[in-house]
Amino acid sequence: MTNSNLATTIEPIGIVHSPFKQKFGIPRQPSLASAVTAIIELQPNYDSPNMVRDLEQFSHLWLIFQFHQNITHGWKSLVRPPRLGGNKKTGVLATRSTFRPNGLGMSAVKLERVIIKNNRASIEVSGIDLLDGTPIFDIKPYIPYSDSLTQASGGYAQEPPTQLMQVQFSEQAQVTLAQQPNSEKLQALIEQILAQDPRPAYKKDSTDDKEYAIELYHYDIKWHVSNSLIIVSQIQTINQN
Repeated sequence: MTNSNLATTIEPIGIVHSPFKQKFGIPRQPSLASAVTAIIELQPNYDSPNMVRDLEQFSHLWLIFQFHQNITHGWKSLVRPPRLGGNKKTGVLATRSTFRPNGLGMSAVKLERVIIKNNRASIEVSGIDLLDGTPIFDIKPYIPYSDSLTQASGGYAQEPPTQLMQVQFSEQAQVTLAQQPNSEKLQALIEQILAQDPRPAYKKDSTDDKEYAIELYHYDIKWHVSNSLIIVSQIQTINQN
């Protein structure tokens, strides 16, 4: 049997609406930033309330998705995982790299609530690590007794990242932040994301005077590193027109 005999076509059952408008700044794994919330908009044919009946019995979900912005770039057999400093190559199937065959990924997220409006279902989740507009191909309940394998070995990623950066806000950024609706939630979101240090791995042990920017929701957030601190220098509202 050839690969062509096994080829199939699948379509998204949902689309993610998340604060991440660009890949830079997205946590490298789910649950690293619990303040991140998103809505999964189920698509027609898959948005019946019957589809989500009893889903709220579960605290967490698996999302099966596609790295849709990478499809045209193809995939690589060897990649450089950030956990190895971005310098060592390893097999793509031994990583969570986005450049992989079929471009499929999976994320475990916390279920916040099921929303039924106008007889259409959508799902709110938190701790997500997906780009806005990501297509969702399947949603499955997280089953603790089978999905959490306490004796499993994590290879080079056995332990979670522990070296979080301290995040501070300039006076200007604090003033802008205080003027925003839900300013406390926005601050927590910014702090959790930047504490992961989204810079390329090779930048983390070197002198770095570059100013970076990430886009969250409709905010452009500028920041830099100074004396092992991440300083948020400016928060600007992006014109939505």
